[in-house]
Amino acid sequence: MSETSACFMLGRHRPRRYGPREVLTREHEIADTELDQPWMRGLHTDTGYLLYRLGLLSGRLFNSSLEEYGLRLRHYALLRYLATVEGALQRELSTRLGYDPSAIVSLVDDLQDLELVERRPSPGDRRSRIVVLTERGREVLRDTDAAGRRVTDDLLAPLAPEERTALHTMLRRVADPLDRD
Repeated sequence: MSETSACFMLGRHRPRRYGPREVLTREHEIADTELDQPWMRGLHTDTGYLLYRLGLLSGRLFNSSLEEYGLRLRHYALLRYLATVEGALQRELSTRLGYDPSAIVSLVDDLQDLELVERRPSPGDRRSRIVVLTERGREVLRDTDAAGRRVTDDLLAPLAPEERTALHTMLRRVADPLDRD
């Protein structure tokens, strides 16, 4: 399936986006000019704001890298989760990923249209349906994992390898309690 047909199929045909390196370069150019502003200096002392801003940039870069597959970050997260289980009920996906149940229905519909997942009868309850990753879904996930690693490498380029490891460890420590809610 072509990029254009995938985007049309999902109802999200968009004009060309910048690639990860182009977006990152543009962000740094904007950030460098804004650093001189008094209001920006104050915001850069706020860790929460910096995490928010990094999250926005990271989301834009990841979405840009996924666009050629007709996917967004939310689709990728669902695929990534399904790769770790032998199928999941939609309510489980909602709980595990922290997405609204109605959003899960739409995401699964999108992924099923792209033949990346399928709904099957649940082995334990024939009235329920589980969502299962297809072989095509596994292939796309391998490709998108590689794209994700490139985005992460671009984002964390200013950090030495040991700093990347330390950042990841600290982020997991902060994020893990959020996953238990």
